[in-house]
Amino acid sequence: MLAHELRQRAVYTCILLLRWGYFAATGGNLAVRIDAETFAVTPSATDYLTMTAADICVVRLPDLECVDGERTPSVETGLHARVLRRRPDVHCSIHTHQPVASACALLGEALAVKEPELRRSLGARVPLIGYMPSGTGLLSFLVGRALRADVNAYLMRNHGALCCGNTIETAVQAVEDLERLSSEHLLGRISARAQASPQLAAALRNAAAALETSQ
Repeated sequence: MLAHELRQRAVYTCILLLRWGYFAATGGNLAVRIDAETFAVTPSATDYLTMTAADICVVRLPDLECVDGERTPSVETGLHARVLRRRPDVHCSIHTHQPVASACALLGEALAVKEPELRRSLGARVPLIGYMPSGTGLLSFLVGRALRADVNAYLMRNHGALCCGNTIETAVQAVEDLERLSSEHLLGRISARAQASPQLAAALRNAAAALETSQ
């Protein structure tokens, strides 16, 4: 596929993720592999609803040099490059602040994946990556150290989630499946807390109902 077509698909994918609530305003970013040497990445601080294919940056994978695009590449360009270098099978990586998975990232726990359907998409476990400031080499390093060939979703403590796939579609599916898994995890925690704390049961039931309604 031509680089221009991939950049246009990146724009469409961002708008889709925005409408589903996984991106917000200018929050979130994604990268799409063009070839062995270059990838497309979303620009920094750009409203997705005004973004065009020309705004999508083309960056060299070895040295992160921007070779095309009218804006500055995302601050998380190095993070995406780390994924694409370490996982040659990955065609697309997506960093989100999706609401329920981000809540799980705040809890500081990895997520076990029990359902076969979700295991095929995400892997047997969604690891938790320790906190480092956004856009730093330290965060990129931690992500690279956590990457596994059979795991396509990661929680980043206090910083949302990272999903990847061998196509744009499978990466987006991983985002959706991670949100579903995170909802099930939180509902289980709420239920357990309600049983252990009867005085909080009514409030916790309301919280669970609101979470289920939002899905």
